Amino acid sequence: MSDFVVSARKYRPQTFSTVVGQTSITETLKNAIKNNHLAQAFLFCGPRGVGKTTTARILAKTINCTAHTKETEACDQCESCESFNSGASLNVHELDGASNNSVEGIRGLIDQVRIAPQLGDFKVYIIDEVHMLSSNAFNAFLKTLEEPPKHAIFILATTEKHKIIPTILSRCQIFDFSRIKVSDISKHLAEIAKKEKVKAEIEALHLIAMKADGALRDALSVFDQMVTFSGNNITYKSVAENLHILDYDYFFKFIEFFENEDIPNCLLLFNEILEKGFDAHHFLSGISTHYRNLLVCKDEKSVGLLEVPTSTEKRYVEQSKLLPYPTITRALYALSKADTSYKASRNQRLLVEVILMELCSLKQEQEKKKP
Repeated sequence: MSDFVVSARKYRPQTFSTVVGQTSITETLKNAIKNNHLAQAFLFCGPRGVGKTTTARILAKTINCTAHTKETEACDQCESCESFNSGASLNVHELDGASNNSVEGIRGLIDQVRIAPQLGDFKVYIIDEVHMLSSNAFNAFLKTLEEPPKHAIFILATTEKHKIIPTILSRCQIFDFSRIKVSDISKHLAEIAKKEKVKAEIEALHLIAMKADGALRDALSVFDQMVTFSGNNITYKSVAENLHILDYDYFFKFIEFFENEDIPNCLLLFNEILEKGFDAHHFLSGISTHYRNLLVCKDEKSVGLLEVPTSTEKRYVEQSKLLPYPTITRALYALSKADTSYKASRNQRLLVEVILMELCSLKQEQEKKKP
């Protein structure tokens, strides 16, 4: 039997300092522990894979630690920490809101809450996907949440805050977890690659981070997939191929063709993209993003808005110098119209080909407007 452990579990943060991309939340929680200002009910909300349940576990572990470090982290050496690390802690109870969403499940929880902890000061109840609880279960939970015993702390986690009734929200200290930045995910993946002795191009890790859309867990899953696909050498080309992502080079080539008014090569390159199995609508979105990035690069102040590797950023800056503002904005307007019309079009390929011809003619159009 294989002893392989997925990266999302193997490198799951164990302290506040190792949580990626949620510094403001972890610092607030550390200060609450340090100053003994802990709320009795927390609501952690945000997209999937951003660290809600992980932070809840770290909080549960840290508040029962008997020998905090100077940085207000769990010591990992006391009896409470050791029992938590081994999964034998009786002070931390995790429930899945999806499978314990009935009134009976909540009543069982309420009965447990009355029992004081035998080790440590608090009993922590982590309820994941709390929005899945039925309305009756919420109502049964209200009184306990409003007036819990001093030793009980509730940490509710959800991806759909809007589904939680206001009476629950009013009783919780709410923490909104944000999507993790591409740069933070990429940096974290680089650290893991180093630990796993995997060679990985910076551009490849950046592409994985972008594909993850702010979810670190998704990024780690894709990273494992790439290691399986590429062995211990992850390249930009292998990631783009395996994840079926259009290479930046295509869009840079298209801009060159547009500037040279080269309609034949534009159509041939678009045909090559379709033959590789890419969706035409996905291509439209990609070329729109490319123009947006070129617009951002027109001013040094806004270059930082790009979420691309440094080498690609330089290419964007160089290419943006070739295009005047009016050309870029006119192209974005044309692409926006095409995007809106795409689904309703009966001949979607023709629609994209027409827009490519239009983009090839922008230079002439702008010259005619000159006095």
